[in-house]
Amino acid sequence: MKIKFKLTLAVGLLFVMIAALTAISAIYINRLSGDAKNIIKDNYNSVSYSREMLIALNNNITNEQEKDRFIQNLEKEKQTITEIGEKELADKINLKFEKLQDNPNDSALLQTIRKDITDVMLLNMQAIQKKSAVADETAKSSIIIISVVGTFCFLIAFTLLVNLPSNIANPISELTNSIKQIANKNYSERVHFESSSEFGDLAKSFNTMAQKLQEYTSSNLEKLLMSKKRIETLINNMSEPVIGLDEMKNILFINDEALKISGLKSEEVIGKPVQEIAVYNDLIRSLIQDLFQPTLLVKEKKQPIKIYADNKESFFEKEMVSIKITPTGEEIEKHIGDVIVLRNVTTYKELDLAKTNFIGTVSHEFKTPIASIKMSLQLLENEQIGTMNEEQKELITSIKDDANRLLKFTGELLNMTQVESGSIQLEMKPTDTTEIISYALNTVKQSAEQKQIKIELNIAHHLPKVIADQEKTALVITNLLTNAIRYSHENSTIIIEAKESDNKVKISVIDSGQGIAPEYLDKVFNRYFRVPGIKKEGTGLGLSISKEFIEAQGGTIAVKSELGSGSQFTVELIRA
Repeated sequence: MKIKFKLTLAVGLLFVMIAALTAISAIYINRLSGDAKNIIKDNYNSVSYSREMLIALNNNITNEQEKDRFIQNLEKEKQTITEIGEKELADKINLKFEKLQDNPNDSALLQTIRKDITDVMLLNMQAIQKKSAVADETAKSSIIIISVVGTFCFLIAFTLLVNLPSNIANPISELTNSIKQIANKNYSERVHFESSSEFGDLAKSFNTMAQKLQEYTSSNLEKLLMSKKRIETLINNMSEPVIGLDEMKNILFINDEALKISGLKSEEVIGKPVQEIAVYNDLIRSLIQDLFQPTLLVKEKKQPIKIYADNKESFFEKEMVSIKITPTGEEIEKHIGDVIVLRNVTTYKELDLAKTNFIGTVSHEFKTPIASIKMSLQLLENEQIGTMNEEQKELITSIKDDANRLLKFTGELLNMTQVESGSIQLEMKPTDTTEIISYALNTVKQSAEQKQIKIELNIAHHLPKVIADQEKTALVITNLLTNAIRYSHENSTIIIEAKESDNKVKISVIDSGQGIAPEYLDKVFNRYFRVPGIKKEGTGLGLSISKEFIEAQGGTIAVKSELGSGSQFTVELIRA
């Protein structure tokens, strides 16, 4: 039997039973209502009229008001004659009342009228009792019939309630469990519904699908195994150490290079929690710190990891790759593991160190002859040695400018070697912000006056101290002011702002120069970078070194600029 037919039959049967129970109840309730109406209409009114006539007789029948009251109720009684003998009694009362009007003081006649009225009341009371008994019988039979029909309907409805949901829900539940088994790759699962309903057809289709999936899986198992072997071979032959973890942080694979530098064995780590390995292996412990430590508020610059392996010191850069997928049929992305990749940067590190040492050596070697040149220039400028003509003075001035540029460039190279070697020496202490700004202003005062540039100060009152190296921070502000003066027009204004914000102090240098194009904003702090098209002098190291100095103090430096509208460089330092 089809499910649709079962549901239609069940719902139709319930509808018929409800309609039948409603109809039977309505019939018997209508009968009870009719019996009650007959009692009230036929007999109760007659009793009420008779009672009113007795009250009129007892009060004073000679009174016109009571007389009218008696006559009115007598007329009503004549109109509600329903019982045998009631009409004769009403006529007798009417005849005797007419005689009573002629002789109002006839007590015997008055007593006879009262007796006739009482007989009318008694006759209707007896009728009421009989009709009440009939109504009681109707009520009892109604209760019995409605109870029998209701019980029958209840039994049928209860049977449907017990059997119908289970007939539909049980196959669905069984099918759902079977689908879960298929989803878990248990393709041997089958469902068996011995019926000709839709579930039977569904079971046949499901079993066919499961069988085909089983055949497909069996035919592709060998291919999957071969693919797995290829991937394992590829990972093991990689020249870079690779470690794979699942979503529970268990080690899935670790290639030969990773085993070599960590001193581990494959059979000791595969399938084990990486935390357990990290307990006794320092390298693994340092590699997985990012997986278990919360993200720091201040993002630290990642340094290469130094590992001693194969009797030599090597450097590696760690990359943590989080593996996430969106399962088929779902919308939420799911994390299924992580891969740790170590890139060997030993060669680059050695080249970088050699370059840094070379730059440092050359810079130190440059300083001595430059100092000698400057000393010689001072001697030449001394008039006691001899006077010079105008051409000689111009040559001396040109040589002095070149020597100053060489000295500045040499100083920047030395600062850069400090940055690259990681040997920046900082003297961190509470420092007055206004002193840093004053030092920088005194340094660039002459350059600003030469271009008739006005420097406007906008410093907040009661500015707190900052934790910083006063000398290096002042050099940074000086560099920002020097650049602002260099790229600003004559007779323009440069603004220096200093204010407190979120427990930090911000120092901003704002100029109205030519500005920086948007595509170059993220490159201005790169080493040796100079904005294309600018013919001003510079090495391209000042902003890079400034950034390193500020970040080494736990601060930040940023730039905002719009081409043609000037630039704003902001240094943010930690409040003391």
